[in-house]
Amino acid sequence: MTPEPAPTLQQLLAFYLEAGVDCALGDTPINRLEEPDAVPPAAAPRPMVAPPNPLRPMPTPMASVPRSEITVAPEAAIASAREAARTAPTLEALRALMEGFDGCALKHTATRLVFADGNPQARVMFVGEAPGRDEDIEGLPFVGRSGKLLDRMIAAIGLDRSTAYIANVIPWRPPGNRTPTPQETQICLPFIQRQIELVNPDVLVTLGNPSTQTLLSTREGIMRSRGKWSDYDTGTRSIRAIATFHPAYLLRSPSYKKMTWLDLRAVAKALEQVTGSASS
Repeated sequence: MTPEPAPTLQQLLAFYLEAGVDCALGDTPINRLEEPDAVPPAAAPRPMVAPPNPLRPMPTPMASVPRSEITVAPEAAIASAREAARTAPTLEALRALMEGFDGCALKHTATRLVFADGNPQARVMFVGEAPGRDEDIEGLPFVGRSGKLLDRMIAAIGLDRSTAYIANVIPWRPPGNRTPTPQETQICLPFIQRQIELVNPDVLVTLGNPSTQTLLSTREGIMRSRGKWSDYDTGTRSIRAIATFHPAYLLRSPSYKKMTWLDLRAVAKALEQVTGSASS
């Protein structure tokens, strides 16, 4: 009978890996069940350490921690955001509070705050999810490819950035354009809620599924929720709200532009009705 050839080094390594061996601790095996024959040598003496100087303050552990790694408990961050947003009397004050807010970790990885663009006196407000790379660079919402499409969308119903107000639920770009976590969304939610309250538009348009579910408190997907009117309650007033597709989604799925056009026509009609009732 021919003996099997000796395994190669690659085969041995594969066998050890499958067996769960992931590191080598020595060149020879050690039987750890045996009693040691000799007393191990005494440990090396520890170096002498000078007693602390009572006149010199001890460094705080946080001093060496990068600012971006300092986190706030989620519950405390949400409560802090609510209190800060509640006390903002104007959009300018709200922006200043958000600039100084440290409760959201996204702030420390973003280039700058992306607050809003457009006319604060506008009768219609568009709200997306979060800034992307171009928005993070310029500090304005919807300035990349999706922003250019949004400009064309609102121009089709006679609007532009001088007659509309544009913002996002999340004012800081998530790293790598990842989806914001539910925790990050809840921390930022009081700010966009206060922003909507201060702008006080006649019509609120949520762009895409995340902003729609966050602001309109629905669990329906955008396919079911788009085109339907609902009421957004600011606490002092009820605003007519409607959802439609996010421009970034339309760039990937242009076949849904027709549905978006129907939603925008509904927005235009609602604005006309408000104007008619105000003038009568």
